[in-house]
Amino acid sequence: MSSSTVQQKQDTKSGSSSALQFVQGVAQVAGGTILGITMLTSSVVAGGLVGLATSFRNLPDVRVLRGYVPSETTYIYDIKGKELASLHGEANREVVKLDQISPILKRAVLAMEDSHFYVHHGINPNSVGRALLINWEKNTVVEGGSTLTMQLVKNLFLKPERKFSRKIAEAVMAIRLEQIFTKDQILEMYLNQIYWGHNNYGVQTAAESYFSKSADKLNLAESAMLAGLIQSPEEYSPFVNLKVAKERQAVVLKRMEDLGWITAAEAEAARKQKMNIGKLTSWRTSKLPYITEAVVSELNERFGRDAVLKGGMRVQTTIDTNFQEMAEETVTRSHANVQYRGLNAGQVALAAVDPRTHFVKALVGGVSYKRSQFNRASQSRRQPGSAFKPFVYYTAFATGKYGPSSTIMDSPVSYRDGSGWYSPRNYGGGYSGAVTVRTALSQSLNVPAVKIGRAVGLDKVIETCRTLGIKSPMEPVTSLPLGAIGLTPLEMAGAYATFASNGWYSDTTIIVRVTDSTGNVLLDNTPKPRLVLDPWATASLTNVLQGVINGGTGKAAQIGRPAAGKTGTTSSERDVWFVGYTPQLAAAVWIGNDNNRPIGGGATGGQYAAPIWRNFMLKALKNEPVQNFPSPSKFNHP
Repeated sequence: MSSSTVQQKQDTKSGSSSALQFVQGVAQVAGGTILGITMLTSSVVAGGLVGLATSFRNLPDVRVLRGYVPSETTYIYDIKGKELASLHGEANREVVKLDQISPILKRAVLAMEDSHFYVHHGINPNSVGRALLINWEKNTVVEGGSTLTMQLVKNLFLKPERKFSRKIAEAVMAIRLEQIFTKDQILEMYLNQIYWGHNNYGVQTAAESYFSKSADKLNLAESAMLAGLIQSPEEYSPFVNLKVAKERQAVVLKRMEDLGWITAAEAEAARKQKMNIGKLTSWRTSKLPYITEAVVSELNERFGRDAVLKGGMRVQTTIDTNFQEMAEETVTRSHANVQYRGLNAGQVALAAVDPRTHFVKALVGGVSYKRSQFNRASQSRRQPGSAFKPFVYYTAFATGKYGPSSTIMDSPVSYRDGSGWYSPRNYGGGYSGAVTVRTALSQSLNVPAVKIGRAVGLDKVIETCRTLGIKSPMEPVTSLPLGAIGLTPLEMAGAYATFASNGWYSDTTIIVRVTDSTGNVLLDNTPKPRLVLDPWATASLTNVLQGVINGGTGKAAQIGRPAAGKTGTTSSERDVWFVGYTPQLAAAVWIGNDNNRPIGGGATGGQYAAPIWRNFMLKALKNEPVQNFPSPSKFNHP
């Protein structure tokens, strides 16, 4: 005989034994009742129950609860541990251990639901026998007689039907449950599983919602009120009617007093105690919605939506709440200012990344989340214009054939592109003849950038972008060096952050760490920087980009300390950018319209986006020491 067959027979025998134990208990009650039911009648009733009980061999196997993990609410925190949001499906639940629940609450619950819990073996023969006889007389289920264990199996496994067969199923499974688990384990599962009203599942979430405290801090008055909710949570809810809730609380206190579990004086004091009712927390809105939605998107991608809503994750983000709020305020005020100056721009977005860790420090997806929930900082791909050119020039420097002083001709040129010809033009027209790379970049000349891109190979430029973490689609078209592809502000900020760290790269992330509710690490984004760019080429590029701010198109971005950056303006002024960095922070600012309409004739990134970047960086770096970029002379020329 195989081991699986032996195990199956043992399970069947165990299930039948549980059923017969239940029947024996009920038959004993039926035979001795003061209502005068004859032994013959009792035998008939018991015989019928035996037939019913033995038919329940296909009931769910309660042993699955050994590995049962109830759905639990996921919490998102800022980098300092401040809660930003809670995520859950139908059940808003936070699981706690039994020793993390107030002993007073446990007694209050047992007083109302099952005062003999610690002495019976899953069913209370007296209660069940009395209920069965009454229900038999009425020919329907009018009285429950359920123990706490029976309530738990009903909640977990059975449909809420008012039938004799369902009650027997409860009893059979309750007996089996008590053969497998200890009383404390059953009570812990019960208190974490049951519904407490207003989408609160489990005692911890209920305690936080009703009284703004954890379950281990509940006093007698609060415990009695919570215990009174179990029978009908919404009806007895203090959020619905505090007077009714107090009346129900008095019933619980009287029951506890009658059992001798509290004194009359304690009951009276609890009845008179003023209740500090909390507030509904089941559907709390996020404090920083642009952040939490970006976090949820990353979590869903890594773990799946179901795990995020039910897995009880604890998510630490890279965001400091005060810093993010400062960034949002800066964007809102700056938008009002550019509109006051006559710019027809509906939106502004900002993304900031720490070059030392590649942690996202701020993510502002628009002017007002209330008016538009679309996160333009992480989801909107817009043409970066000339802000793309640093990727081209870095690629050129990394070949070893070009440097800041290399000369390139700013002169007319045409390239075969698809079925036609492409002839790049400089912004404002005209040509400058022979210019250095430094001049071409600081003055944002288009023709030299296209020529350099063609010379080093557009596939190589795309390879550089991929190395910097840019994932948006791009093709090696001739206009690529002028930013004729869509990128997000977050991609731009993350890529420039690698320039700021002089070539050291980590994956850009908004999440520091994810654990489950017991502290097991599910995701650890501790930075693991690796050198991905040539140090000399990167330092040379930074040196040139400092000139953009010091005397080029980005002069409005000067912040009184070493900084590097690049303006970006697309054709017809549909998108204007400024992306820049210091050794401690990289940030991208985009201005435009969701419908892609021009924002105004003559508008440039240097004129409008650079001042916003400046305002943000001055606040962001207020407490950061001034740092210099490394000199190219410190590194070997490739």
